[in-house]
Amino acid sequence: MLLNLAVMAVITYVTMLLLVFFAQSRLIYFPETGRDLIAIPEQIGLVYESVEITTTDNETLHGWFIPAPAATAAKGTVLFFHGNAGNISYRLDYLAMLAELGYDTFIFDYRGYGRSSGSPSEFGTYLDAQAAWHYLTVTKGVPPARVVLFGESLGGAVAAWLAAHEKPGALVLASTFTSVPDMAVKIYPFLPARLLSRFEYNTLEYLRSVTCPVFVAHSPQDDIVPFEQGRALFQAAPEPKQFLELQGGHNDGFIFMQKPWIKALADFIGANLGAPL
Repeated sequence: MLLNLAVMAVITYVTMLLLVFFAQSRLIYFPETGRDLIAIPEQIGLVYESVEITTTDNETLHGWFIPAPAATAAKGTVLFFHGNAGNISYRLDYLAMLAELGYDTFIFDYRGYGRSSGSPSEFGTYLDAQAAWHYLTVTKGVPPARVVLFGESLGGAVAAWLAAHEKPGALVLASTFTSVPDMAVKIYPFLPARLLSRFEYNTLEYLRSVTCPVFVAHSPQDDIVPFEQGRALFQAAPEPKQFLELQGGHNDGFIFMQKPWIKALADFIGANLGAPL
């Protein structure tokens, strides 16, 4: 009887190991959580241009370019990287904030998300980031020093990767993790998570190659990414840098802290973004 229970326990554990190993993509990416667009910038009073860009491996990405309000010249351009669930239409609050701050914004969906083609992968999201960067700096002619990379959650890892390979004016990390293996250890403490992980998204490592100013925002009440991971990113970031302590959970810290967000971000970017050419 005890032997049978032990055998069943071993089989169950091995099955769990196999599931975690082979189904990791489904545990990281949630493109089907709101694949359809639920709103457009025009519904909150923002002028926008629907954009399609092509990656070097021939995927077509859909995005929006939202110019700063016509009454003022744009202070710079924000390239926005969203998290692992939903699509660009779920980020209208961020778009409204960036417009209020006086920045042009380009937000796009990774491959497999929203109206973009393909299926998501770690290497694929990096190619997507490069395509978005090329669109802004080459097609639109925005000077790299005038581009702010803004990443939320998983998007923070992609933005940090891009910042380590290019020369943006600033990097903003909102509720971002240090790496996928670090998150795996937290979520699956009963498994050899680091050995099983086939994804890296090593934000902490990327920051060691970043040279631009870095703004980090994280909440002690974050129910998904531990607060200490946000603090670790801040410690690894180069100067000049700033940390904003949010309030609320992983997905609503921005809502609870919208006014402090706007002021702190405006002050930081305004003080550190490269001068217009």
